[in-house]
Amino acid sequence: MADIILTNTIHREKDIVLIHFEKNTEFIALLKDSFPDLRWSQTNRCWYTLNVKGITRKFMEIFKSKAWIVYVDLKEAKSPKKIKAVSDLPTLNDRHIEGLFKFTSYLKSTRYSENTVKTYVDALKTFFRFFNEKDYTEIDNTDLIHFNNEYILKNNLSESYQNQVVNAIKLFFSIVEDKKFNPELIRRPKRSKTLPNVLSKEEVKAILNSLTNTKHITMLSLIYSCGLRCGELLKLKPQHIDSKRNVLILKNSKGKKDRIAPLSLKTIEMLRDYFKEYRPKVYLFEGQNIGTMYDVRSLQKVLKKAVISAKITKPVTLHWLRHSYATHLLESGTDLRYIQEILGHSSSRTTEIYTHVSTKSIQLIKSPFDDL
Repeated sequence: MADIILTNTIHREKDIVLIHFEKNTEFIALLKDSFPDLRWSQTNRCWYTLNVKGITRKFMEIFKSKAWIVYVDLKEAKSPKKIKAVSDLPTLNDRHIEGLFKFTSYLKSTRYSENTVKTYVDALKTFFRFFNEKDYTEIDNTDLIHFNNEYILKNNLSESYQNQVVNAIKLFFSIVEDKKFNPELIRRPKRSKTLPNVLSKEEVKAILNSLTNTKHITMLSLIYSCGLRCGELLKLKPQHIDSKRNVLILKNSKGKKDRIAPLSLKTIEMLRDYFKEYRPKVYLFEGQNIGTMYDVRSLQKVLKKAVISAKITKPVTLHWLRHSYATHLLESGTDLRYIQEILGHSSSRTTEIYTHVSTKSIQLIKSPFDDL
């Protein structure tokens, strides 16, 4: 049977499901009969419909015995709509725009990363839009509580977003405005103690073996074999490979830190073969145009196709390869201190989380059930 792959994204502030499949007139007719809001996306070259609760089951019913429904990356909508979306908030007034400009200037002058600047400014922008009719100099503790209850909690926004808003508000009012009030009244949620997602060595091998393109194989192999973040991989340049010392030099990584990662002989040979075929000029892995960085979305699509080809049903992401590398190092007996250095963790507590997913010691425990 044919495959129908479902993924979701945001289009014009609406949560939609992208429907990928080889051209099939019967499938298109079924979709048009079943989804009145079905549309064609010229950008994604596929059909799409609104994401609603229960959409996965609906697809399974429509295409029963006709196609496999692959939905490992699909996150179904939990409710028809939010109570108050960002798009429903008023626009910024002139005073708020002035405050945002001052805040942005401060963040850039103190050399915060581009991602942090964008995250903080967007969070503060939402906060200002919520209090559109009030000058930010008049905002007090009561307003903070109101924003937390009426916007963050009612919209069921994530814990990470809540923390981002708290950080942005604290920084703006304490540094830029020198305003004394208690931002802790927007209570910080307790962080969920989730474990990192890990693949077995067999699953990693199956994913890599499902690829045929040399560049794709090398990119995913390097993420796994060196425990790289996706951004670190894409910023690599040819001169960052030190084949004489068998190390990879990572410049200005997360936290503005440089570090090195060990390169195995197998990885070095793979990189040499890649060099002979592609001859990169500026970046180690370039996009379609010479000298441009490879697009992260393209790499995500490469992984998604590889996971499907390997018949793995887990919602694998690029970061899973980094987690898997660290866990496999630990299981092979590598000291946690070395793993911390290789991964570039500032705190050993971050690295220690891999001890909770390593199965080496757990598998040695004999269950009392075996003695019954």
